[in-house]
Amino acid sequence: MKYSFQFIFGAFLTMMFTMGCEQTTPYAPAENELLDGPLEGLTIAQQIKFLSGDEAFGDVFTIEKGLGPVFVANQCASCHPGDGKGSPFVEFVRFGQPDTLGNQFLEFGAPQLQHKAIPGFEPEQLPEGATTTKLIAPAVTGLGFLNFVSDQDLINLSDPNDIDGDGISGRPHWNNIPDYVTLRPNTISQNGKYISRFGKKAAAYNLLHQTSGAYNQDMGITSLFETIDPYSGLEEDPEVSTQTVNDVVFYLNTLKAPLQRDEGATSIIAGAQIFSEIKCASCHIPSLQTGYSPIEVLSYKEFHPYTDLLLHDMGSELDDQYTEGFALTSEWRTPPLWGLGLSKDAQGGSYFLMHDGRAGSIEQAISLHGGEGEASKNSFAQLSEVEKQQLIEFLESL
Repeated sequence: MKYSFQFIFGAFLTMMFTMGCEQTTPYAPAENELLDGPLEGLTIAQQIKFLSGDEAFGDVFTIEKGLGPVFVANQCASCHPGDGKGSPFVEFVRFGQPDTLGNQFLEFGAPQLQHKAIPGFEPEQLPEGATTTKLIAPAVTGLGFLNFVSDQDLINLSDPNDIDGDGISGRPHWNNIPDYVTLRPNTISQNGKYISRFGKKAAAYNLLHQTSGAYNQDMGITSLFETIDPYSGLEEDPEVSTQTVNDVVFYLNTLKAPLQRDEGATSIIAGAQIFSEIKCASCHIPSLQTGYSPIEVLSYKEFHPYTDLLLHDMGSELDDQYTEGFALTSEWRTPPLWGLGLSKDAQGGSYFLMHDGRAGSIEQAISLHGGEGEASKNSFAQLSEVEKQQLIEFLESL
């Protein structure tokens, strides 16, 4: 068979182009090296809604779009880069509630300090006498799984009076909730309060509550759900559409869960065993299960977040003398550990751990555990250097 010169030359160019692409194509991270991405099994309609929420999550607010006049950030993604943890460079400050009696500084802009302002306005200043806490934003992946754990499961995990005598007395945060939230299936109430589970103090009931509050307090954006302008204290027309808020909530509900890496490695298996032996797993529970969810792919699924979503007394060193809802000032919700090993990717290459980023390493974060975490901290200190390294490798694999 004869081939023309043009055919042979064209084939040669194609081969060279292909070889060049193979050499210059950027490295594509593995799925378990990324935090962002949708759950598997979403319908086409759900995928479209996910993409709409993804776009809105990265949308940059300007003055013309309603930003401010005082604010903390101008987009969701600036505090959650790559859907991961924030850093002290984009920290936020809450103030004004030193006990469970409520925030007495609301007329001074509490609960959140909006330390930036659009031209012509002055940023907020902390009022004299207000207790404060500095916070960094958590990663937002896997939140849908956390959202649909049943209330009864959280109650079953709790032991507020430490009846079993293990020194762990986690409890749900029974809190007041806004009228606009829709109760999740099989919700349980207690004295007119409901179990909240999102935020550092587990003060937000669900992702609509959390998201609407973030639009309002972080960016000064009013919505149908949060109508009061944080600067003037007056009710204003919505500056973000209900559709957009709902799209972002759906996006947060359907982000995939972080995937563990190298779980079959000998050192990581050993580290997981140590994690259990020194009782870290008493609060950072490895596995939970969802109940019913209107999003079918989230219904009745086992997942591995390493949290119990409960409040725990973490001792005086982590007591900022500020709280939200009915949590004590020394109580913090157990943060999920999944995605921990990828935190540095979103934090500029360094760890900023604990609620305010004060810990620059996993070891330092462990050393800050007091109260109900004191025994595990002491047990960690008594491990051999090899055992400590195995535990750290396990935690970085999550």
